[in-house]
Amino acid sequence: MQSYFMIIISAVLVNNIVLSQFLGICPFLGVSKKLSSSLGMGGAVSFVLVLSGAITWLLQTYLLLPLNIGYLQTIAFILVIASLVQLVEMALKKIAPPLYKALGIYLPLITTNCAVLGVAIINIKKDFSFAEAMTNSLSHSIGFTMALVLMSGIRERLEEADVPKSMQGTPIALVVAALMSIAFLGFSGLI
Repeated sequence: MQSYFMIIISAVLVNNIVLSQFLGICPFLGVSKKLSSSLGMGGAVSFVLVLSGAITWLLQTYLLLPLNIGYLQTIAFILVIASLVQLVEMALKKIAPPLYKALGIYLPLITTNCAVLGVAIINIKKDFSFAEAMTNSLSHSIGFTMALVLMSGIRERLEEADVPKSMQGTPIALVVAALMSIAFLGFSGLI
């Protein structure tokens, strides 16, 4: 049983879902052009990640394992995630239309965001209690949002920088993402 502090540090810094485990790269690169859309996507993913972490843990513990149908884990988890994404999409469309429009195609892509499914499976594979699973899910969502915000800040600064024409856009974004990943390797000595 890990301490909650270790779970938090591990999820946010050491095993950052984007920068260390390379899950959720599509929204990381696609939505991180502006800080506002990064925060919106981070919030949407956080909501889905934490709720899916809770529901999938309960589903695994009280339905799949007792009925000995653990082989349906991935399908069941994807159905839960897809349902939660639809809920978020409908809520954002009603409550925050500008954010809904800014996130565009990346909002429904949360369903296929392997970071969300990855965290749900990590919670089960590490045999976390419910409280540990919630701590892990919330911590991973903080790490995901932090990576998006850091990337958007750097990309906003790069818009004003004198970047060679051949490196503008996606090429420089990939270089920055690689350098951020290398920088986060430095945290691996913490645990």
